[in-house]
Amino acid sequence: MEKKLQVVLLLFFLTFSTFVIMVFFNQPLSKFTRAKEDVLASSKNSLLFAYPLSLKADNETKSTISVFIRSENGLPIKNKKITINTTLGVLKESNLTTDEQGKASTTIISQTSGIAQITAYFDSILLIQKLSIKFE
Repeated sequence: MEKKLQVVLLLFFLTFSTFVIMVFFNQPLSKFTRAKEDVLASSKNSLLFAYPLSLKADNETKSTISVFIRSENGLPIKNKKITINTTLGVLKESNLTTDEQGKASTTIISQTSGIAQITAYFDSILLIQKLSIKFE
């Protein structure tokens, strides 16, 4: 009989402590028991770069476009699917995946003079930063 009482008391205290944590901290128990992972990407902290920003429109000279996906805390997000769009020119790849440093890169060429407006998306969210590349 004593063992049954011990088991019942143990279950009671486990249930009660879970209830207290959820009520007073207003958070699920998993928030307190798991190591925190920084996996949510941030549109405002992510970066979009290109070099060079001005180049010949000869269908050969390339500009390298790099996207860095970062979390709210500025940490890199790996294996994030990215889509890059342009209003002018041809991208070598438009669908990319970030590496261990949260970086994905492609190149762009054009045979038409003008300004290419570059945008990048992840999870159907547009990066706040946009980019212009001039083809002459």
